[in-house]
Amino acid sequence: MKFEVVIGLEVHTQLNTKTKIFCSCPTSFGDEPNTNVCPVCLALPGALPVLNVEAVKKSIAFGTAIGATVHKKSIFNRKNYFYPDLPKGYQISQFEIPIVEGGEIVIDFEDGSQKTIGITRAHLEEDAGKNTHYGAYSHVDLNRAGTPLLEIVSEPDMRSADEVLKYLKKVHAILKYLDISDANMQEGSFRCDVNISIRPEGDTKLYTRAEIKNLNSFKFIQKAIEFEITRQTEAWEDGVYETEVVQETRLYNVERGITVSMRGKEDSAEYRYFPDPDLLPVIIPDEMMEKYSKIPELPDAKKKRFVTEYGIKEYDAAVITSAIEMANFFETMIKEGAGAKMSVTWLTVELLARLSGDVTILNSPVNAIKLGTLVKRIEDGTISGKAAKEVLDFLMKNSIEVDEAIEKLGLKQVSDDGAILELIDTIIEANRDKVEQYKAGKDKLFGFFVGQTMKASKGTANPAKVNELLKHRLG
Repeated sequence: MKFEVVIGLEVHTQLNTKTKIFCSCPTSFGDEPNTNVCPVCLALPGALPVLNVEAVKKSIAFGTAIGATVHKKSIFNRKNYFYPDLPKGYQISQFEIPIVEGGEIVIDFEDGSQKTIGITRAHLEEDAGKNTHYGAYSHVDLNRAGTPLLEIVSEPDMRSADEVLKYLKKVHAILKYLDISDANMQEGSFRCDVNISIRPEGDTKLYTRAEIKNLNSFKFIQKAIEFEITRQTEAWEDGVYETEVVQETRLYNVERGITVSMRGKEDSAEYRYFPDPDLLPVIIPDEMMEKYSKIPELPDAKKKRFVTEYGIKEYDAAVITSAIEMANFFETMIKEGAGAKMSVTWLTVELLARLSGDVTILNSPVNAIKLGTLVKRIEDGTISGKAAKEVLDFLMKNSIEVDEAIEKLGLKQVSDDGAILELIDTIIEANRDKVEQYKAGKDKLFGFFVGQTMKASKGTANPAKVNELLKHRLG
């Protein structure tokens, strides 16, 4: 029997506000545990929450970006459950009326086809704290408690791990383009829960789903999905689906590469949602809605513009616009005077191949202006493409300008006719026998003379000039 996979995602992204969603404590990562806390985020008696308007503004931008309805009125609810990192014993979230409802994300496939993934809602809520486990002991850090979250809930429209990763990367890119989240997966500011079930191919019924909680790595998301598909498929084929696959929350065990049961999955009724009596409904004024609905150019629009404006391939445009940092880097190179097509190669192939570990495009020792200048020097004939690679390697290790590096390495390309002719004449004089063979019709020897000339110039002679002058000299 063939099965179809049904996947929906809940993406939790921390909004990059300076302070928490209901108090003035700073939002930060890596500070000493329990230092960024106050009576409000510690839920001390009598402390009252006050909504951070910046979180609302950022939600408006996201709703606009995905073509959703941004409700002018939304309500905060109390979501009741007990966990050590939840100081109140409940989470302030949104239930009946989220700030964002509907919308869609379009994902692209390598063959040029596309698929639309529906968005159910995106609502504001506060993050919980963080538990760290040390053997039989657990420590609770409440610095993160109260950090503003936007939870983006998709429709169950994805059918494979590949579609999930494409969807997540598109959401990630949109958040970064809008500059509403740093979306740093390593720090937990962009993480997701995967809801996954299977069904016989052709069936339209939704079967029991398992939720894989708190995944914050594309690699682990893929592996967790693949394992869960196998687990559920084998349970169905073995006739134990109804007992083995139950509505539950599971965790992905990185060391063992498996998902394990964490707890039974609650229904919404078990959370006993009710409107938070300490918070008024959120009413968005028309002026705020209009102002924050004006959003920057997004990945799809930028990709289309790069293809039409710069004449690059659609695939290359997709790679470059997949991250705002890369797109900005590319356009800075263009503004520096570098040609678009060569800039694509030197950015996506040459520079990226030299970045590793903590060195990224944001802190690369070779910035966009330097790389743009290097491309210009290839295009204006100052250096050859081969020499430019040597220059780039040198620039990665030394704080020096491009032209200085070229001079220091002695790689400036010789285009002077007289200097090249002098080399050519020396080589011709030393290889009279081969000259005669060439003139007798052995055309392949032309490559020999080109190679000898380039070798004599130590690679600095302009290849085009060498070819031109050799043809003239050899007749």
